[in-house]
Amino acid sequence: MLLSKPISITYFLRLIKWDVIAIFLYACIVGALDYFTFFKDLTIPLGVSAMVGTLLSLLLAFRTSQSYERWWEARTVWGAIVNDSRTLIRQLVQFLPNDENKAGYIEKMAIRQSIWCYTLAESLRKCPSSEKVTQYINELGADSDNRPNMLLSKHAEELAAISEHYQLNANKQVQLDSTIQRLTDSMGRCERIKNTVFPRAYSVLIHFLIYVLTTIFPFGLDDHHWVIVIFLATIIPVLFIAIERTAILMQDPFQNKPTDTPMTALSKTIERNLMEMANLPKPVQSVSPDTFYLM
Repeated sequence: MLLSKPISITYFLRLIKWDVIAIFLYACIVGALDYFTFFKDLTIPLGVSAMVGTLLSLLLAFRTSQSYERWWEARTVWGAIVNDSRTLIRQLVQFLPNDENKAGYIEKMAIRQSIWCYTLAESLRKCPSSEKVTQYINELGADSDNRPNMLLSKHAEELAAISEHYQLNANKQVQLDSTIQRLTDSMGRCERIKNTVFPRAYSVLIHFLIYVLTTIFPFGLDDHHWVIVIFLATIIPVLFIAIERTAILMQDPFQNKPTDTPMTALSKTIERNLMEMANLPKPVQSVSPDTFYLM
């Protein structure tokens, strides 16, 4: 997640450098054709370039809107995970009678829920498991291809045992089950965002139109200086490329990039909150990053 610090311009330029180089070389070739061959007398009205630019703008507006919607949905889902994680432990603290077993049940659920958050983040980013998650899974003595789903199943089994042990009334059982259901829904929404690929046809069409614009734009300019022609034929398509790259960055919020949903930071926040609610030692708070983003 980007922070309210100066954003690294070099990071963004590295993302589009090959597109910029390709457009610049292509603009040089087209500009040379406009001045040094029989294409010199060819004129294409600027209205045609304007029409192509308008079509590009419409496509980019749609893509940017859809990409931001995916990015914002991911952030909204993780906001719900934060709330539901706290709610789960708070319900246990409130619903369970005070006896010698209460603290143990709450401790197990709090630790498992915090590990669930880390596991979900690692699963979505498809990165190796952290030492904390690996240690917990080894101690658990069970594993699965879908670890977050397995841990929620362990939650359900634990809650069933708690309900039977304390003979909880139906209303309390329904509320606990609803919290687990919301966590399951949030996990499913994250998996849907992760596994739904944005249609490749948009990128192909947008790049095609950008190069069409780069081709026809120099033939509509009245300027007779080749440097100006090449500059304009480069900078305008690059602006479109920059907008599209911004949309590409937002459309995959679980790719382990600076623009991602800050799942690791949120998981650490959840862990600190749950440990405090369960009267367990809180983990050491991480030092604020000195970069322009937070994972």
